[in-house]
Amino acid sequence: MKRPAHAISAAIFGLLLTTLASGQHAARITFARGATSKVVSGTLNGYKDERRFVIRVRAGQTLNTEQVGNHSITIFITDPAGQDVDNSDMSCNNRREVTPTVAGDYHIVVVECQKADRWKGTFKFRVTVK
Repeated sequence: MKRPAHAISAAIFGLLLTTLASGQHAARITFARGATSKVVSGTLNGYKDERRFVIRVRAGQTLNTEQVGNHSITIFITDPAGQDVDNSDMSCNNRREVTPTVAGDYHIVVVECQKADRWKGTFKFRVTVK
């Protein structure tokens, strides 16, 4: 039995919306003209939740991240080749520094620190690139 093209398109569109709503895409971090840092925020709903960000840097820069909100978070960073930039565990590793950077997109994943009290809500961290 043939399915109408619009039914298949609707199914694909629904799958795309579900993927986007689940937080699987990364939010691009950009700075205002002339700025070198920005406070980024998001929400987490438990230990299994995560938020993903991506930032483009040039070769030879220094990329810093640090928690600035009240909730304990862990920050993971991977370089443009997909390699972890450090040996992180699930401790409250809420500060990171990558220096020198290679050119490309760095991926930042924020999760709730599993060694702190559970919480749900908004987190904040500062990203600085110099």
